[in-house]
Parts: sequence; structure tokens; C-alpha cells
Amino acid sequence: MQILKAKDYEEMSRIACNLLVEHIQQNESPVLGLATGSTPEGLYRCLIEEYKKGKVSFHNMSTFNLDEYVGLGVEDANSYQWYMTDKLFAHIDVPTRQIHLPNGISQEVEQDCLDYERQIQEAGGIDIQVLGLGLNGHIGFNEPGTPFSSRTHAVELAQSTRRANARFFSGIEEVPTQAISMGIASIMESKKILLLVSGKEKAEALYQMMNSEVSESFPASILQTHPDVTVIADELALSKVLEFYGEDGGIPEVEEGKAR
Repeated sequence: MQILKAKDYEEMSRIACNLLVEHIQQNESPVLGLATGSTPEGLYRCLIEEYKKGKVSFHNMSTFNLDEYVGLGVEDANSYQWYMTDKLFAHIDVPTRQIHLPNGISQEVEQDCLDYERQIQEAGGIDIQVLGLGLNGHIGFNEPGTPFSSRTHAVELAQSTRRANARFFSGIEEVPTQAISMGIASIMESKKILLLVSGKEKAEALYQMMNSEVSESFPASILQTHPDVTVIADELALSKVLEFYGEDGGIPEVEEGKAR
């Protein structure tokens, strides 16, 4: 596991952008796994900037999102389809046919989940999966207790997750109670994982992700076993890690991230 220390959120986003742009430039048909929420918004802004400057094209890229709320259609402003269109897809040249998200209003959820897994496999698997880190250790919407063997599936959202996401809605009562999420086994099959962590409130979760026993009670702990994980975290998110190992970042994995 490689840890890159960013000065702040903006530098974290820029470092992540540089890594993704480099991969897209070097591969004919890149397949990216994308996340939503507040953490990757800066990354998406940077990708749009690079596209507008003519430094990268997304025409050959395929994308698979981690999750979608159950009950929210593509026209709902709180759906992740809407979020991705607003924050990224409407501003770059990725073809619509190469964009994939779980179907939040499916009448046959189980079959659609199987189809989503099949589409990922047909695309050749995910090259780089972008992840955020939940306060309770969830990745995607895989809450504590989710089996590490899970595939794309419908999940009941923890109350803590709903509270954390309530800021995107008019209130917690509007936050759906269920979502469809790529499973932990699906995530772990990605060739590379890029975990973005920002803010003091994530310091404990990041410390646990790196140091706790690998357990389904803290889903992100499974990332310790993946062969190619890069964590990009700002100084606030790394505060407990650095407190434990020393403020000089004296463990080999912690490196100063440099944005181009």
C-alpha cells in the first residue's frame, strides 16, 4: 500500500487527477471505476480542466460507478446518475454508451446486479477503482458486516451513512434507506485502487483502515490485502496516522505527494 500525503483537499484532488490522466493517456481502452459524494468532486473538476485544455480525451474510456440509490431515477437530482452527469460526464467527451451505473429503479434488482457484474467482466475488468472512505469503514455502500465475498447487490444503508449523506438532501427523512452497490469482491478485483481521504473527521477511519485487523466489521480493512492500493490523503486525514508513526511521516509508505 502506497500512501501519498497531500497538503490539502485541492492537492489531493490534483494528485489523483494526474494519476488518472496518465493512465488514460497510456491505455487504448481504459476502464475506470468511479465514486460519488463530496470527496471526488475536486478530482472531477480537475479532469474537466485537463480535458478543456486539450490534454486528455475520454472518448475511449468506459466507466462503472460504485453505487446508486434505490428508488431514484436518472431524472432525480439526488440520484448518482444525475450527480455524475452534472459533475463530470456532461463536460467531457465520454460516449453515453460507455457509461455504466446500477439501475436504481429496477424491477428486477437481482438480475440487474448480475448483469452489472457481467458488463464489468465484458469490459475487461476495472483498471483503476476510485474509492472514498466512510466513517464506519464502508466502501461503496458496503456497510459493516457485508461479506468480503459480496458481488453487486442491494443493501440496507446504516443510519450513520444516511446521516452523513443527508447534507445532499432536504433532510435525513429524504435519504433512501437502500442502495445498489458494487460488492467488496467486485471492488477487490480492480487492478488498482485509488483511495481518496480528506478531512479531520476521516482521520480515525483512515487509521483503522491501515492498522486494524482485517474484518468484515470494518469493510475498508480488506484493502490491506489488495496488491496495488494508493491512498491519497491530506494532512488532516493523516493526522492520527502521523501521530502514531511520528510527525515526520517516518514510515516508508508515507510520501509527500507532488502535484504536477
